[in-house]
Amino acid sequence: MKIIYRDGTVAECPAEDELQVIRHTAAHIMAQAVKRLYPDADFGYGPATEKGFFYDIDLGDVKLSDEDLAKIEAEMRKIVKENLPIRPFILPRAEAIKLMEERKEKYKVEHIGDLPEDAIISFYQQGDYIDMCTGPHLCYTKALKAFKLTQQSGAYWKNDKNNKMLTRINGVAFRSQEELDEYMKLLEEAERRDHRKIGKEMHLFALRDEAPGMPFFLPKGMILRSTLIEYWREVHKKWDYLEIQTPQIMRRTLWETSGHWDHYKENMYTTVIDGEDFAIKPMNCPGSILVYDLDLHSYKELPLRYGELGNVHRHELSGALHGLFRVRNFTQDDAHILLAPEQITSEVVRIAQLFDEVYSLFGLQYTIELSTMPDDHIGTREDWEKAENALADAIKSIGKEYVVNPGDGAFYGPKLDFHLEDSLGRTWQCGTIQLDYQLPGRFDLEYTGADGAKHTPVMIHRVVFGSIERFIGVLIEHYAGKFPVWLAPLQAKVLTLPGTDASFAKEVFDTLRQNGVRAELDDRNEKIGYKIREARQVDRVPYMVIIGANEIETKTVSVRDRDTDQTTNISLEDFVAKITEQIKTRK
Repeated sequence: MKIIYRDGTVAECPAEDELQVIRHTAAHIMAQAVKRLYPDADFGYGPATEKGFFYDIDLGDVKLSDEDLAKIEAEMRKIVKENLPIRPFILPRAEAIKLMEERKEKYKVEHIGDLPEDAIISFYQQGDYIDMCTGPHLCYTKALKAFKLTQQSGAYWKNDKNNKMLTRINGVAFRSQEELDEYMKLLEEAERRDHRKIGKEMHLFALRDEAPGMPFFLPKGMILRSTLIEYWREVHKKWDYLEIQTPQIMRRTLWETSGHWDHYKENMYTTVIDGEDFAIKPMNCPGSILVYDLDLHSYKELPLRYGELGNVHRHELSGALHGLFRVRNFTQDDAHILLAPEQITSEVVRIAQLFDEVYSLFGLQYTIELSTMPDDHIGTREDWEKAENALADAIKSIGKEYVVNPGDGAFYGPKLDFHLEDSLGRTWQCGTIQLDYQLPGRFDLEYTGADGAKHTPVMIHRVVFGSIERFIGVLIEHYAGKFPVWLAPLQAKVLTLPGTDASFAKEVFDTLRQNGVRAELDDRNEKIGYKIREARQVDRVPYMVIIGANEIETKTVSVRDRDTDQTTNISLEDFVAKITEQIKTRK
C-alpha cells in the first residue's frame, strides 16, 4: 500500500501504520463529502482513532438524521470512485491563515493561531477539497476500500464546554470489505450486549433525567451489586485489608492540601457550610490519609492497608455520560496503602496477585499499562523516576509484561492500569495501582523507623473493579446478562405447566429459598413455552425448574439449563445440592 507524506515523498506504508493512514484518509474523504452536501460546513478536528475515525463539524442549524448519514456515505463512495489524487503542499503560517480565511474555515484559522509563529503548515488536497494535516495519506481516493459511517453525536470544540457544540460524525475503515464485515458483526453483537438495554430488560438499574449520570439500582440490580461487594469484602479480608468509611463532604482546606483544589476543581461539586467552602469528595484518598493521621505509627505496622467502598461524585460533561460506564456518582472499591519505600516492590506484587485472583474468577484476561509523569504534576522528576521504576520492576518480577503510556500518570504519581479483555475482545480499563510519593509529604505523615527516626511513608492508591457501577456494566456486556449462577440476581425460576396444581411448585420454591437460592415462582396460567422464553431471554435465569403432573406424581423436578438448553429430570434434593455447590464455589 503506497502512501504520500507531507513532503511529497511516496513510499510503501509500514504494516503497523496501515489502518491509521486508511482511517485518516477516510476522515478527509468524509469531510469532502460533507462539504459537497453542506457547502457552509466548517470543520474542526478530524483524526483517526483506534477503531475508526471522526470529524467534528459546525453545520450551523442543520441537524443530521440517519438518512443524512447514508447520503454522506453515498457521496463518499462517489469520491472514491472518482479516484482523485491526494497531494500535499506546505505554506508558511501567515499564508496558511490567509488560505483558511479565504475558504471560511474559522476553526482551522484558530487552530493555526495556537501553533508557534515559525510553524510550517502542511495541507492535503483532493479535488476541490483542502484540509490542514500532517499526513501521511493514501495517494488516491480509490485506495480507500472499505468504510462505513456509524453514528453522530455532539462534541464541544476543543472539548471545552464553554465552546460551541459541534456535530461529530463517526465512521470505521479497514483494509478490506471482509475486515469491515467482521467488525460490523462484532458491532452488532456489542449492540445486542449493550448494558443499558440488558439492564433495562432485567430490571437491574435505571437512569433518570432527574439525576443525570447518577444511576438508580433496582432490587435485582442491588442483589448483583451486593453479591459483588460481598465477594470484594471476602477477598480483602483474606489479603489483610482494614475496611474504613470516610465522610462525603470535607473542607476546602483539605482539598487544597491534597492538591485537588488546584488540579481537579472543575470536576468537583462544592458547597458552602457555615460560611466556609466544602467539597463533595471526588476521590477517597484524603479521607484515608486523615485516618492514618489519627495515630502514631511504627515501621512494624506497615504496610497499613485501608479498604473503602467510597461513594464519590465527579462532574462529567453531560455529553460524556454513558450508562454505567461514565457517571457522575459511583462507588470506588478503593484501597490506600501506607508503607515504607523498601516495601514497594513486594506490595505491588501482592496487589497484582490479588488482581489476578479476582479477574480470573470472572474469566477476564488483562494487559498492563504503565502511565508516566504528566506535564501537570507535583513533585520532583527524581521522585517520579524512582516511582516509575519501582512499578516497572514489580511487574517484571512476576513475569508480567507492560506497555508504557507516556505522560498519562495522575498529577501526584505514576500508575499501572489493568485493561480487561471481555468475551468480544474489547478492552476496559478497570484496575489501577498508583504510586504516590507526594500526598504523604503534603499531609506531614510519619512513621517511626527501625532506626528510631521519623520517616515519611509512601502511599499506594489502588482499585480492583475501578468502580462498582462500571464493573457491573462490563460484566453485563461480558456475559450478555447471563451471569454465572453465584452472581445471577435470579438463580432459579420455578415454572408450572398450565392447569397444574401449584402446591408442589410452591414446595420446590420454598425449599430453594430455604437453601439460600435466589428463586421466583411463576404459576401464571400461561403456556410453558412463553414462560420458558421469558425466563431464559429476559430474566436470563440459569435454571428453569418445570413442574407438571409427572413431576408432582414422582416428586422430581425437570430442570432446563439456560446455557445448554437441555432439560434433565432429577430429584429436588440432587438439584439443590448441585446449585448450592455452584453458588458456594462460584463456578
